[in-house]
Amino acid sequence: MTWRTPSDHGNRGPTGMPGTATVPGMLAAPRICSIARALEVVGERWSLLVIREVSLGVRRFDAIRAATGAPRAVLTDRLAGLVAAGILERVTYREEGARTRWEYRLTQAGRELTPVLSALRQWGDRHLVDDDGPPALFTHSGCGASVRVQHICDAGHVIEDPREISRTARPPATA
Repeated sequence: MTWRTPSDHGNRGPTGMPGTATVPGMLAAPRICSIARALEVVGERWSLLVIREVSLGVRRFDAIRAATGAPRAVLTDRLAGLVAAGILERVTYREEGARTRWEYRLTQAGRELTPVLSALRQWGDRHLVDDDGPPALFTHSGCGASVRVQHICDAGHVIEDPREISRTARPPATA
């Protein structure tokens, strides 16, 4: 990002052009990251709500629509996009005496989004809860304890403070 001022006489920014300078603390181009790439696929409200419902076992169009409140056209578009992205798969079903229809199931990539939904739920339960408390509780079916998302490094350390996580960008690709 660049800015210009009338007093930039002779100052050369990242473009090499006189009169431009890099804004301190700003990147010259958008940061390339996996978060931005993932948001291209699931970063819209209806997409995440569809994934939530399918992960809870709601698989049919009308039931997903009722559970999310998504307009029919929007839901049709989001389901198609999530199928195209490999997050959902369409499977046919047929009730007796009715025509064949579709239901939606999570793929492996879709199931891997469950911790993302859990993190959003956990944050909402902590910061957006009303006087009645969280709208639902999620527990481990094996022992009954509450489920929560945590950062854990590959060595097994639980990381409570996100300031303990450092980012190392990969080197730029060379042609």
